[in-house]
Amino acid sequence: MSLLFILLMISLWPTPAPHNTEQTRIVIDIPQKSAVTAKADENWQEAEVRSGENLSLLFDRHNLSAVDVLEIAAVAPKDAIRLQPQQKLRWLASADNRVQKLDMIISPLARHSFVRDAEGNLNYQLLERDADYRPRFASTVINNSLFLDGGRAGVPEQVLIELAGIFGWDIDFALDIRQGDSFSLIYEEIFLDGEKIGNGDILIARFNNRGRELTAVRYEDNKGNASYYTPEGLSMRKEFLRNPIDFARISSRFNLKRKHPVLNRFRAHRGTDYAAARGTPIKAAGDGKVTFAGRKGGFGNCVIIQHGSRYQTLYAHLSKFGRSVRRGRQVKQGQIIGYVGSTGLATGPHLHYEFRVDGVHRDSLRVKLPKAKSISKSQKADFLKKSNSLVEWLSSHDEQVLAEGNNGTPQA
Repeated sequence: MSLLFILLMISLWPTPAPHNTEQTRIVIDIPQKSAVTAKADENWQEAEVRSGENLSLLFDRHNLSAVDVLEIAAVAPKDAIRLQPQQKLRWLASADNRVQKLDMIISPLARHSFVRDAEGNLNYQLLERDADYRPRFASTVINNSLFLDGGRAGVPEQVLIELAGIFGWDIDFALDIRQGDSFSLIYEEIFLDGEKIGNGDILIARFNNRGRELTAVRYEDNKGNASYYTPEGLSMRKEFLRNPIDFARISSRFNLKRKHPVLNRFRAHRGTDYAAARGTPIKAAGDGKVTFAGRKGGFGNCVIIQHGSRYQTLYAHLSKFGRSVRRGRQVKQGQIIGYVGSTGLATGPHLHYEFRVDGVHRDSLRVKLPKAKSISKSQKADFLKKSNSLVEWLSSHDEQVLAEGNNGTPQA
């Protein structure tokens, strides 16, 4: 085996997909004919990348020429041939299994394209298309739950998850939602050739919860970083998530005189327990450094994170740890650090979560959370201009809904 071929195999070895951190990314996995359509008389073949598979292994699985792997690697950017699990590839091959055309699908709007010319050389292009982003308004009153009533109002589940994430620092969606609460929002729908292919960002959202009104507007700064703020420019994002687990039931609150269910004696409960199915993801409540990840007495599998000099969070009874969660590693807010289990002194699968300030245990459901950075002075004027426009836009839709009496019906 030649040295060149060995080096190529090393360079093509797959790299793991990055963790999802602060921002919620929407992955569009809807087949789109116009982005990858072949001519009717061309016999295209298609494959989906398997976990741990690189281009060489995929070509071998489909009896394609190994020589073509070398040609593709010679003309393509390195990131193009770093395949991701479930990524789709399409190709046309000759009778002797040599690739004539190859598409590596990135999304309905982008693909890496390889075409063999008359001289027999493969040429590479990154082909991108422009989508049509259309704003859509929706509002509803919550009589049952955020997801049930939001779904009935026509809001996609992924948008509702993003909505909960935006307000998650101020609203406990496991405890705070009441019948009669309401929300309205303007979000983007993505269209290609007149067909909807996915959902974009929430531009502005308003939530009425237990008599208080919260509004969040999306703003992208001059460096391309987007986040959500109050209309005045205060960050919606706090230094910590209110809950490290989504939509779980609280089974036991912070209580210094609780009777322990296993030890059957009174023992202070210095945390909050979240009952959830085994394997439910657990998120880091804030950015920080892992100071412990392992077995810890009655806590079972446990992770402890230090957030700066004052704050510390603890996550116990995990079934297993998140990928790359090790002592000394840095983690980001929202990163998956483990999964719900029942290790240690636990009667069933749940998360035991503790929040400490200056070494003292505090009730995570009641402690006042510090805010993250807000809009800088240099961009305040631009922000306020865009914020006022969005607020006026949403308010006009809300007023129309009230006037027409059709609350809960999505509007374009």
